[in-house]
Amino acid sequence: STATDPAPTEMFETIINLKPKSEWRPGVTIDSLKAEMDKALQFPGVSNAWTMPIRARIDMLSTGIRTPVGIKVFGTDLAEMEKISRQVEAVVKAVPGTSSAFAERVIGGYYLDITPNREALGRYGLTVGDVQDVIAMALGGETVTNTVEGRERYSVNVRYPRELRSNPQAIATEVQVPMSNGGAVPLGEVAEVKLNRGATSIRTENGQLAVYIFVDITGRDLGGYVAEARQAVANEVKFPPGYYVQWSGQFEYLERAEARLKIVVPVTLLIIFLLLYLNFKRLTETLIVMLSLPFALVGGLWLMWWLGFNMSVAVAVGFIALAGVAAETGVIMLIYLDHAMKEVQAERAAQGRAFSREDLYASIMVGAVERVRPKMMTVVAIMAGLIPILWSTGAGSEIMQRIAVPMIGGMVSSTVLTLVVIPAIYALVKGRRLPRRKDTIPSRDGSPETLSARPGNALPRAAE
Repeated sequence: STATDPAPTEMFETIINLKPKSEWRPGVTIDSLKAEMDKALQFPGVSNAWTMPIRARIDMLSTGIRTPVGIKVFGTDLAEMEKISRQVEAVVKAVPGTSSAFAERVIGGYYLDITPNREALGRYGLTVGDVQDVIAMALGGETVTNTVEGRERYSVNVRYPRELRSNPQAIATEVQVPMSNGGAVPLGEVAEVKLNRGATSIRTENGQLAVYIFVDITGRDLGGYVAEARQAVANEVKFPPGYYVQWSGQFEYLERAEARLKIVVPVTLLIIFLLLYLNFKRLTETLIVMLSLPFALVGGLWLMWWLGFNMSVAVAVGFIALAGVAAETGVIMLIYLDHAMKEVQAERAAQGRAFSREDLYASIMVGAVERVRPKMMTVVAIMAGLIPILWSTGAGSEIMQRIAVPMIGGMVSSTVLTLVVIPAIYALVKGRRLPRRKDTIPSRDGSPETLSARPGNALPRAAE
């Protein structure tokens, strides 16, 4: 009943109320249930598209497409547009992952065309306006007066009885056009009355005619499917000049989100880099944390692959949050390592010895060990809050799961990153210009002699 909810005559909606999941057969999922119902319910000329009621309303109000993917054919002639849309439908059906594809049949309705004959009108002294007035009154009805019944008002319409306007032949012979000099002439004498085929519905978008193709997919990510379908349509369908297609549906949300993420993700990384630099006041430590972030994201990718999740906006949000947490834990690890290194440096300065590479390794061991308990507490706290989301089944659980999965998997790899990778990178960077430890021992003649304590070199017994 609303102009903003385009529901054509060929659209049938059935609301299916599911039983609680505790009563489902073992192994049944939403996807398997859709496959079973799709196999059991098939009608010639009707294509099934499975969606959620609220999502269908939102999609139709925003894009006009009630399936995950929609193809809009734009042009100037509806007959040619329907021909193109059927070709696109046949091509899309062959793309892997397509569960159904249906192009609107816009040409198929019957219209009563009444075309005035100007020569005949001239012979009878009539005008086109006279014929139009008669058609408007006889077939459509004309309000001639209003009746007043208390506080109520009713209009009184006059038109021909149904039997005189039920078929083209009766209209041509029974509908009379009055002449100015008296008398009347049948409508069929001054106009051509016939049935013609035309559009059952006419869509317009941005001032252009449009024909929709509804595509439902399964087992494919939205972006990858549309990319493959676009290529198939471009290779196999030839568009006349002035005709083109536009991809719509939920894919529009994905395109808009990707456009935003192309700005949000670099800005997020830039902010992380800036905050790290302001914290450390040195570029070395900042680059250590930034270059180690990909290691933290690996766990999220592995868990996504294991659970069969595709890349989406919610997943991207989860990875952005994971990058922030990984950077935070990396910063704390570097602070622990810096403190441990400064303590050892102070001890060596008090002993009058130079800070060596072995001293650096010892300080790294101390700093990393001190970080084990806080890191494990951080990981356990985050995972304890996110793991229950994986088993949630309420409204919005699908979105929350895709935000939580990168965080859960990433916290595992982030633990390895913080406790193993960052200390190793820290040792490589800080130990490049440090000398190895030198131990001074007495020689046989009493003069000092130095030996380098390298792996595999045994110290003399006097040094022992």
